[in-house]
Amino acid sequence: MKLDLRRLGSRAIALALTSVALLASAPARGAPPSASATPAAPTPAELAARIADLEAYVTNAAPKTLVSPGPGHNAWMMTSAALVLFMTLPGLALFYGGLVRRKNVLSVMAQCLGCAGFVTILWWIAGYSLVFDAGSPVIGGLHFAFLKGVGATPNANYGAWVSQSAFAMYQLMFAIITPALIVGAVAERIKYSALMAFLLGWMVVVYFPLAHMVWGIDGMMNGVWNAKASIRAIDFAGGTVVHMSSGWSALLLCLMVGKRSGFGQRAFYPHSLVLTMIGTGMLWVGWYGFNAGSAVAADGIASGAFMATTIAAAVAAVTWPAIEWITNGKPTVLGMCSGVVAGLVVITPACGFVTANGAVIVGLVAGAIPYLACTKLKAILGYDDALDTFGVHGVGGTLGALLTGFLAT
Repeated sequence: MKLDLRRLGSRAIALALTSVALLASAPARGAPPSASATPAAPTPAELAARIADLEAYVTNAAPKTLVSPGPGHNAWMMTSAALVLFMTLPGLALFYGGLVRRKNVLSVMAQCLGCAGFVTILWWIAGYSLVFDAGSPVIGGLHFAFLKGVGATPNANYGAWVSQSAFAMYQLMFAIITPALIVGAVAERIKYSALMAFLLGWMVVVYFPLAHMVWGIDGMMNGVWNAKASIRAIDFAGGTVVHMSSGWSALLLCLMVGKRSGFGQRAFYPHSLVLTMIGTGMLWVGWYGFNAGSAVAADGIASGAFMATTIAAAVAAVTWPAIEWITNGKPTVLGMCSGVVAGLVVITPACGFVTANGAVIVGLVAGAIPYLACTKLKAILGYDDALDTFGVHGVGGTLGALLTGFLAT
């Protein structure tokens, strides 16, 4: 008769675990008897409060008594933060790296990486506080400077079930990618040191005040949460804060820096559309954290933003190359990539407020108007926006802000 070693092993493990459990539950030798063998039953009022908090967690409503982060919402926000960082590193770095000439690939990638490091330091010093601390309608206070008091407890002004530390890191990723977008306008002709100096001034003068005005609890443009807002703007995920600010600033910066040597006399072809294609895919994936994560919860609003983001990007990815096909006789991979990004940009402020049909309209417009801005407007005005930051993000972000007003439900 053969022994079943597996069965014997399983029984031995079960017996061992049972013994450990019995020993753990047994009172220590010499220990005094417990005053009460079982905890007191909750009162009906306490039980009702617990059930109300459980319902609030499921529906992402404000809790009645509990002050604690919710594990599911926290997990989604940390995942979203990683996805948004993934958009910059390596998504945007590869996207831009493929569009420039071979000799400038590392330069562009270094500038994207430098933005991540430098902005993180600014965010720790005072950036988060200036944006999300209550202060004035234009700029926040300094209670959270050096991330003081930013820990596991949620900041109820922005997310009842998300740790403020997770929320702060999530918003940091937006602050990182915004100036990194500007890199595309002045690619191939600005020094690293000059860009970092510009970044310091721009973050303090432009990004921090604008982000507070639109997203801060007492911001003058926070039309969602501030009943006293003088300009009732709605920007779900950064159409104004990220895309309009970076796109219009990029236009001004490229005009100030001047044109590349040889611009208008010879073509500057992308050196690797393979890198650009890979970067586009990474941007699309990361954008789900950008848009759906802006719900600051794993709830129905996040799922709606997820759906709208997918549809708008897909429709624009077909619309842009279709226009190329009609006007130039064939579509291009660059047109497909540009269409994807344009669709993602334009849907950003609207993604939490529009239906699937609204997202289709956004995608159609996003594939057409930024195409005209990049191919016609730039040629007419003669500015050297190297990688079309203004055409896609400036024009697209402005377009998205306007369409949000018409299509929001």
